[in-house]
Order: sequence, then C-alpha cells, then structure tokens
Amino acid sequence: MDFYTRRRESLAAVKEAESKGLVADSMEYRIELMNQVHRGERTLADAQAELKRVKRNAKKNGQITRNQAYTGR
Repeated sequence: MDFYTRRRESLAAVKEAESKGLVADSMEYRIELMNQVHRGERTLADAQAELKRVKRNAKKNGQITRNQAYTGR
C-alpha cells in the first residue's frame, strides 16, 4: 500500500472517530479553544495546557486522541 492510500485511510479513520464522538481532542474542540484564545478568554499557554490535560485524560474517559485514531492504536 502506498503512502497516499495509507494517508487517506488514516484521515478517514480520524473523521469517522470524530463523528462518533470517540475523540477527546477533536478538531471541533481544538477550534473552540483557539476561538477562546482569539477572544481573549484564555491565554495561549492556558489553552495548550488544557489540550494537554484533555489528551492525558482521554483514556480514563473512554475516548481516544486524534493521534490514536490516525495511527489506528
């Protein structure tokens, strides 16, 4: 299997997992964090710390991270 095919399948797996609500740090969540930074409600460092916390607690909450969805772990 070539790189292009593997990448498309991996991106499709992430999109499917996000649509099912399995991904803790979904793109929608990340966009909302950045919107809060742009509105001045959070600092960038605070948003980064929050994202790190969400990723760390994903397994405890029965979810996975985007990276896990992408790599298939």
